[in-house]
Amino acid sequence: MSMINKEVSGFSVQAYCNNEFKMVTKADILGKWSVFFFYPADFTFVCPTELEDLANKYADFKAANCEIYSVSTDSHFVHKAWHDASERIKKIKYVMLADPTHALTKDFEVYIEADGMAERGSFIVNPEGKIVAYEVNAGNVGRNADELFRKLQACQFVAAHGDEVCPAKWQPGAETLKPSLDLVGLL
Repeated sequence: MSMINKEVSGFSVQAYCNNEFKMVTKADILGKWSVFFFYPADFTFVCPTELEDLANKYADFKAANCEIYSVSTDSHFVHKAWHDASERIKKIKYVMLADPTHALTKDFEVYIEADGMAERGSFIVNPEGKIVAYEVNAGNVGRNADELFRKLQACQFVAAHGDEVCPAKWQPGAETLKPSLDLVGLL
Protein backbone atom coordinates (compact mmCIF):
# COMPACT_ATOMS: atom_id res chain seq x y z
CA MET A 1 0.00 0.00 0.00
CA SER A 2 1.34 3.42 -0.90
CA MET A 3 2.35 5.92 1.76
CA ILE A 4 1.96 8.91 -0.61
CA ASN A 5 -0.27 11.59 0.96
CA LYS A 6 -0.39 9.69 4.28
CA GLU A 7 -0.43 12.19 7.11
CA VAL A 8 2.20 11.59 9.75
CA SER A 9 0.48 10.58 12.99
CA GLY A 10 0.88 12.61 16.15
CA PHE A 11 4.07 11.81 18.02
CA SER A 12 6.26 12.99 20.88
CA VAL A 13 9.78 11.54 21.08
CA GLN A 14 13.09 12.27 22.74
CA ALA A 15 15.87 13.58 20.52
CA TYR A 16 19.53 14.45 20.60
CA CYS A 17 20.70 17.57 18.78
CA ASN A 18 23.59 19.99 19.25
CA ASN A 19 24.71 18.41 22.54
CA GLU A 20 21.20 18.62 24.04
CA PHE A 21 18.29 16.33 24.72
CA LYS A 22 14.91 17.67 23.69
CA MET A 23 11.38 16.57 22.85
CA VAL A 24 10.20 16.66 19.25
CA THR A 25 6.51 16.47 18.37
CA LYS A 26 4.42 16.52 15.23
CA ALA A 27 3.88 20.25 15.79
CA ASP A 28 7.63 20.75 15.19
CA ILE A 29 7.44 19.39 11.64
CA LEU A 30 4.45 21.42 10.49
CA GLY A 31 5.01 24.57 8.43
CA LYS A 32 8.26 23.44 6.79
CA TRP A 33 9.54 20.56 4.74
CA SER A 34 10.98 17.55 6.57
CA VAL A 35 13.03 14.50 5.76
CA PHE A 36 12.66 11.47 8.02
CA PHE A 37 15.76 9.34 7.53
CA PHE A 38 15.30 5.93 9.18
CA TYR A 39 18.28 3.65 9.71
CA PRO A 40 18.72 0.32 11.55
CA ALA A 41 20.91 1.21 14.53
CA ASP A 42 23.68 3.33 16.00
CA PHE A 43 27.21 1.86 16.13
CA THR A 44 26.77 -0.06 12.87
CA PHE A 45 28.56 -0.12 9.52
CA VAL A 46 26.56 1.44 6.65
CA CYS A 47 24.62 3.89 8.86
CA PRO A 48 27.53 6.21 9.72
CA THR A 49 28.42 6.60 6.04
CA GLU A 50 24.85 7.63 5.23
CA LEU A 51 24.48 9.96 8.20
CA GLU A 52 27.82 11.62 7.43
CA ASP A 53 26.77 12.09 3.79
CA LEU A 54 23.56 13.73 5.01
CA ALA A 55 25.49 15.89 7.48
CA ASN A 56 27.69 17.13 4.63
CA LYS A 57 24.54 18.19 2.71
CA TYR A 58 22.63 19.57 5.72
CA ALA A 59 23.25 23.26 4.91
CA ASP A 60 21.57 22.78 1.53
CA PHE A 61 18.53 21.15 3.14
CA LYS A 62 18.28 23.99 5.68
CA ALA A 63 18.55 26.59 2.89
CA ALA A 64 15.60 24.84 1.22
CA ASN A 65 13.48 25.24 4.40
CA CYS A 66 13.79 21.54 5.23
CA GLU A 67 14.70 19.93 8.54
CA ILE A 68 16.28 16.50 8.68
CA TYR A 69 15.26 13.99 11.33
CA SER A 70 17.36 10.84 11.47
CA VAL A 71 15.52 8.04 13.26
CA SER A 72 16.52 4.73 14.76
CA THR A 73 15.05 2.60 17.52
CA ASP A 74 17.97 3.52 19.79
CA SER A 75 17.44 5.82 22.77
CA HIS A 76 18.53 9.46 22.82
CA PHE A 77 21.26 8.41 25.28
CA VAL A 78 22.70 5.97 22.72
CA HIS A 79 22.57 8.73 20.06
CA LYS A 80 24.66 10.94 22.35
CA ALA A 81 27.14 8.15 23.07
CA TRP A 82 27.54 7.48 19.34
CA HIS A 83 27.91 11.19 18.63
CA ASP A 84 30.62 11.44 21.30
CA ALA A 85 32.48 8.33 20.06
CA SER A 86 32.41 8.64 16.27
CA GLU A 87 34.25 11.23 14.16
CA ARG A 88 31.66 10.80 11.38
CA ILE A 89 28.67 11.23 13.68
CA LYS A 90 30.23 14.26 15.41
CA LYS A 91 29.56 16.14 12.14
CA ILE A 92 25.79 15.81 12.58
CA LYS A 93 23.93 19.05 13.34
CA TYR A 94 20.46 17.78 12.45
CA VAL A 95 18.02 16.18 14.90
CA MET A 96 18.50 12.53 15.86
CA LEU A 97 15.13 11.12 16.94
CA ALA A 98 14.95 8.24 19.41
CA ASP A 99 12.27 5.64 18.75
CA PRO A 100 12.73 2.86 21.34
CA THR A 101 8.93 2.38 21.52
CA HIS A 102 8.78 1.96 17.72
CA ALA A 103 5.97 4.52 17.34
CA LEU A 104 7.62 6.30 14.40
CA THR A 105 9.02 3.21 12.70
CA LYS A 106 5.57 1.60 12.81
CA ASP A 107 3.80 4.77 11.61
CA PHE A 108 6.16 5.02 8.63
CA GLU A 109 5.88 1.24 8.11
CA VAL A 110 9.62 0.55 8.30
CA TYR A 111 9.70 -1.45 11.54
CA ILE A 112 11.36 -4.88 11.32
CA GLU A 113 9.64 -6.66 14.19
CA ALA A 114 11.98 -9.68 14.23
CA ASP A 115 15.01 -7.39 14.69
CA GLY A 116 13.45 -4.52 16.67
CA MET A 117 15.05 -2.11 14.16
CA ALA A 118 14.10 0.06 11.21
CA GLU A 119 14.58 -0.48 7.49
CA ARG A 120 16.57 2.18 5.60
CA GLY A 121 13.66 4.47 4.74
CA SER A 122 13.83 8.06 3.45
CA PHE A 123 10.61 10.08 3.59
CA ILE A 124 9.98 13.61 2.33
CA VAL A 125 7.15 15.25 4.28
CA ASN A 126 5.49 18.46 3.12
CA PRO A 127 4.67 21.41 5.41
CA GLU A 128 1.16 19.99 6.00
CA GLY A 129 2.68 16.83 7.50
CA LYS A 130 1.97 14.52 4.53
CA ILE A 131 4.42 12.12 2.91
CA VAL A 132 5.04 13.19 -0.71
CA ALA A 133 7.99 10.91 -1.58
CA TYR A 134 9.71 7.93 -0.03
CA GLU A 135 12.14 5.15 -0.69
CA VAL A 136 12.98 2.05 1.36
CA ASN A 137 16.26 0.20 0.77
CA ALA A 138 17.52 -3.16 1.92
CA GLY A 139 19.68 -2.92 5.02
CA ASN A 140 22.90 -3.52 3.12
CA VAL A 141 22.36 -0.70 0.56
CA GLY A 142 23.34 2.85 1.53
CA ARG A 143 21.58 5.99 0.27
CA ASN A 144 22.75 9.16 -1.45
CA ALA A 145 22.10 12.60 0.12
CA ASP A 146 22.53 14.38 -3.24
CA GLU A 147 19.71 12.34 -4.79
CA LEU A 148 17.50 12.82 -1.72
CA PHE A 149 18.06 16.58 -1.98
CA ARG A 150 17.22 16.51 -5.71
CA LYS A 151 13.96 14.73 -4.89
CA LEU A 152 13.17 17.32 -2.21
CA GLN A 153 13.72 20.11 -4.74
CA ALA A 154 11.44 18.36 -7.25
CA CYS A 155 8.70 17.90 -4.61
CA GLN A 156 8.96 21.57 -3.65
CA PHE A 157 8.82 22.66 -7.30
CA VAL A 158 5.73 20.55 -8.01
CA ALA A 159 4.04 21.84 -4.84
CA ALA A 160 4.60 25.43 -6.02
CA HIS A 161 3.75 24.75 -9.69
CA GLY A 162 0.87 22.27 -9.57
CA ASP A 163 0.36 22.24 -13.35
CA GLU A 164 3.94 21.11 -14.05
CA VAL A 165 5.73 17.83 -13.44
CA CYS A 166 9.43 17.00 -13.17
CA PRO A 167 10.86 14.45 -15.60
CA ALA A 168 13.60 11.93 -14.80
CA LYS A 169 16.87 13.47 -13.56
CA TRP A 170 15.22 16.90 -13.28
CA GLN A 171 17.38 19.59 -11.69
CA PRO A 172 16.29 23.10 -10.63
CA GLY A 173 16.18 25.37 -13.65
CA ALA A 174 15.74 22.48 -16.09
CA GLU A 175 12.70 22.12 -18.29
CA THR A 176 9.56 20.65 -16.76
CA LEU A 177 6.55 19.08 -18.41
CA LYS A 178 3.02 20.44 -18.61
CA PRO A 179 0.69 17.50 -19.21
CA SER A 180 -2.05 18.19 -21.72
CA LEU A 181 -5.63 17.40 -20.79
CA ASP A 182 -5.53 14.48 -23.23
CA LEU A 183 -2.61 12.89 -21.37
CA VAL A 184 -3.65 13.56 -17.75
CA GLY A 185 -5.26 10.13 -17.41
CA LEU A 186 -2.02 8.46 -18.52
CA LEU A 187 0.13 9.85 -15.69
